[in-house]
Amino acid sequence: MHPNLSFRTTPEERNLAFARERGFGILAVNAETGPLLAHIPFALPESGGHADLHLLRSNPILRALNTPQPAVIAVSGPDGYVSPDWYGVPDQVPTWNYVAIHLRGRLERLAQEEMRAMLDRQSAHFEEMLIPKTPWKTAKMTPEVLARMMRQIVPCRLNVEKVDGTWKLNQNKSDAARLSAADYMLAFGHGQEVQLLSGLMRGPFETES
Repeated sequence: MHPNLSFRTTPEERNLAFARERGFGILAVNAETGPLLAHIPFALPESGGHADLHLLRSNPILRALNTPQPAVIAVSGPDGYVSPDWYGVPDQVPTWNYVAIHLRGRLERLAQEEMRAMLDRQSAHFEEMLIPKTPWKTAKMTPEVLARMMRQIVPCRLNVEKVDGTWKLNQNKSDAARLSAADYMLAFGHGQEVQLLSGLMRGPFETES
């Protein structure tokens, strides 16, 4: 997380909502040989108390889960380069605006029998975003094929103990400089989802109550 606290005032509820909508991140777990990373979809219930995910059976992270292990899921939002010229004021430096949420806690391996229900919950969550499409369901698959594929993946759960969020959107600049940079980001931005980033840069900004 960014050390400047002005970028870390977003309420936990919004951080969780952003992570829930994204539903994809980088899972990181320490191991004897160094950090292990996996790019994973996950499902985060309204409570935010845990994130459900699955890993391929051959994933090295599973070998570290004989007991629950400290872990983090890093969720990336929009990001983009900000030119000093965009502020319209002198003596500025280049920077990079971005949104990032970290879900920290303990990762555990769940019983294999929970895989089907977890897969149904995850697919239902993402299928709802594709309305008016008729939702895909595991029941549409041939049972033998579904069973064979589910044997290749293992259900896991990150019990969330801490939620951190960085929303670095030029809140430390004057309104005029920030809005000018937002205009340039929309017109010429280099990065990911610069249209969304430009809108976030315009505010308003929430603060912890």
